[in-house]
Amino acid sequence: MAVFISHSEEETLAFAENFAKALKGGDTVLLEGEMGAGKTVLAKGIARGLGVESEVTSPTYAYINSYEEGRLPLYHFDCYRVPSEDFARALGFGEYFSMGGVCLVEWSENIPSLLPEDAKTVKIRKTASGREIEF
Repeated sequence: MAVFISHSEEETLAFAENFAKALKGGDTVLLEGEMGAGKTVLAKGIARGLGVESEVTSPTYAYINSYEEGRLPLYHFDCYRVPSEDFARALGFGEYFSMGGVCLVEWSENIPSLLPEDAKTVKIRKTASGREIEF
């Protein structure tokens, strides 16, 4: 894994935008980090890199936000409040992973058996000088 050190939100957005250039349809990216680490900032940058022009917000209460206007469909999951894998399965979470878009999953540890085996992981951690992004 490689590490990028970000000293600002704009640097994190730029990193994520560049990271998105390598993504292809069917990719799943697990965004890992504690509350407030910057997972949604990464999602915004990835969306920008895919050409999404809509405002990207955390799907905390909606569970999934879909963005169709980029070069690939983007499905942004927030599983923090998902009470069980059965609940996620009933909402059709598993179907999104085979729809040919890019899936970004925050709090993926709440739905482990639904995730594709080839999912990529991006870890973000707060540091004294900014954010450490491991990819």
